[in-house]
Amino acid sequence: MVARNQNLVAITWGASVKFSIVQFFVSLLLAVFFMAAVYIAREYVTFSMIPVTVDVTFSSGSLQPECNMFSGKWVYDNKSYPLYKEKECKFMSDQLACNKFGRQDLSYQYWRWQPHHCDIPRFNATRLLEELRNKRMVFVGDSLNRGQWVSMVCLLDSSIHDPNMKLMNNTGSNLIIYKALGYNASIEFYWEPLLVESNSDDPVNHKLPERIVRTQSIEKHAKVWTDADILVFNSYLWWKQPHIKVLWGSFKDENGIYKEVENLRSYEMAFKTWSDWLEIHVDRAKTRLFFISMSPVHEKAEEWGGSSDQNCYSETDLITKEGYTGNKTDPNMMRIVENTVDELKTRGLKVEIINITQLSEYRKEGHPSIYRKQWGALSEEQLSNPNSYSDCIHWCLPGVPDVWNELLYAYIFQQ
Repeated sequence: MVARNQNLVAITWGASVKFSIVQFFVSLLLAVFFMAAVYIAREYVTFSMIPVTVDVTFSSGSLQPECNMFSGKWVYDNKSYPLYKEKECKFMSDQLACNKFGRQDLSYQYWRWQPHHCDIPRFNATRLLEELRNKRMVFVGDSLNRGQWVSMVCLLDSSIHDPNMKLMNNTGSNLIIYKALGYNASIEFYWEPLLVESNSDDPVNHKLPERIVRTQSIEKHAKVWTDADILVFNSYLWWKQPHIKVLWGSFKDENGIYKEVENLRSYEMAFKTWSDWLEIHVDRAKTRLFFISMSPVHEKAEEWGGSSDQNCYSETDLITKEGYTGNKTDPNMMRIVENTVDELKTRGLKVEIINITQLSEYRKEGHPSIYRKQWGALSEEQLSNPNSYSDCIHWCLPGVPDVWNELLYAYIFQQ
């Protein structure tokens, strides 16, 4: 009986051991699954809570609203600016070399644009030249775009110290070419002030009593720049008159049809031709497209609280009123550009707008005024009244257009 009980106990213990082992492995397996689930959940939560790293330096308002590079303020910075010296840029334009032509107050050279919620990247000429290796960058537009091109040339040229490794080809035609030979990089300017064909296409003799445009004709110009790797356009001030005479037909055709067209409508017609050409002819896999918004003028001091008979002449301070806009800045024209660019986007072609308008509005002291080369003799009456011949349209260099190029630089390297 005792033996039976002992045997019974042994049997009971053996079954219990077997059950405990199974129970142990099941529990272990459940524990492993539980720990794995906790780990995965923790990793998921941790990953989800880590903010995506965005280089806000290269962000635009359209990509990251909290980092709009075009919304900010000017900060005086005489330690890191100017980015080059006027006298050291051998390709400086006499139209923009204000210090050379007598301007003694050089404070206009020391202002840095500071966006409210991010920083503009420091311009690195060597990096951009490397990006432009074996490529063409072409600025297409009017004298303001030419000023930006001169700024870009000076910025890049400052890093090329061997004079044999750079050259300028200016034959007097619409196209001017700066070559960085060590990089086989070409930085060019093409005179095309109205983007379409006009009677103002001569880069020298374009001051005519009447402006005529062929709003449906662009191929004469576009065949020169279409295959570029980077295209930077502008066109605005040449349209600033109530009506533009539009020609249907060629300038050589005696039977051509002329019609006075309201400026906004003619501007819209020209941009339709421009956008159609880009859509059909530009290589989307190769060419990047940029449009520089309108550059403001400062021709009437009363607009910023000055005297009605004054303009930008003798101005040394910035406009401090946030959001200030001059009367010649036309949002309707810029809206035509924006609508055209939006329409191109729906057709699969991206044009990026560099909005330089508002930040340039504040810079009434940044123009050459009288401190530039005068292309004609001045009368005694003009000499007695400097306001009468002050240039309040273009910009001194180094100066405001360098910031435009800093913004362009940021966009070029934006991923």
